[in-house]
Amino acid sequence: MFVPSALTILAICAGLTAVRAVIDDNVNLAMALVVAAALLDGIDGRVARLMGATTKIGAEIDSLADAINFGVVPALIMYLYLLQGYDLGWGFALIYCCAIVLRLARFNTLLDDTDAPGYTRDFFVGVPAPAAALVVLLPIGLAQQFGDGWWTSPLVVGLWLVVVALLAVSRVPTASLKTSSVQPRKLAGLLILVAIGAALLLTYPYVLMIILVAAYAVHIPFAWRSRRWVQARPEHWEAPPAERRAERRAIARGQPRRVLPPRKSTARLGLHIPGSEPTTAQSVSDTSATDAPAADVPVSDTPAGGDAR
Repeated sequence: MFVPSALTILAICAGLTAVRAVIDDNVNLAMALVVAAALLDGIDGRVARLMGATTKIGAEIDSLADAINFGVVPALIMYLYLLQGYDLGWGFALIYCCAIVLRLARFNTLLDDTDAPGYTRDFFVGVPAPAAALVVLLPIGLAQQFGDGWWTSPLVVGLWLVVVALLAVSRVPTASLKTSSVQPRKLAGLLILVAIGAALLLTYPYVLMIILVAAYAVHIPFAWRSRRWVQARPEHWEAPPAERRAERRAIARGQPRRVLPPRKSTARLGLHIPGSEPTTAQSVSDTSATDAPAADVPVSDTPAGGDAR
């Protein structure tokens, strides 16, 4: 119990220190501390589960830490750096902060729903709090990378706070990485992307931030479409995400799921793996060998009763 709770407390300290960094006009340190708080928030729960130290008090501390680090802290940073001196700007900051608190309260109630279908574990309801904190700080990233512009005007910043707040409390589905897995054939490409991300983090961190926010925004329509697809098919509710993706691809091609053909050696001998169907070429050859009445009778290449494909 001590180690996971200690990581949560460290995350709170990092988030609150980010506010002090902005007050001291060190916005780069503030942004780094918010990222550190998000990373600590991402590992404390996993450490608790690995150590078998999940407790009710640990879950409550984690929820309060999320409200501080991803609700209060980003709102204060945005106000102190871009909206200070504007009364309406403080109202925008309050809207965002309250929306994150409401979003976390709804998340906690959904955790107690044991009757929810299995596919609901693959999606968040609304933008999760850590992602909302990263997205809402985008105007600061743009200002640090490109200087002042229309993206730093108080009205645009305020509207951005409201938009992110609405996304957080909305029922728009977003992808959850908790149940995702990486296929071995895609591992090399993913590692290359990680290396590129690390290079950008060390050289152009705000460019990386802009790319991540844009990629997250682009993924939302795909997550909405995926959830809508599985929601309409109860037979796939408990299937793993990889099986659902394979089924969607097969349906899109207008054919049943692909069955791996037998190896060349077995196909050449006219054999097939037990429990699998023989290939089309093998079926045609077997049919022509057994059903042809004579050598001078032409045999059609199309199987009886079927259409040519």
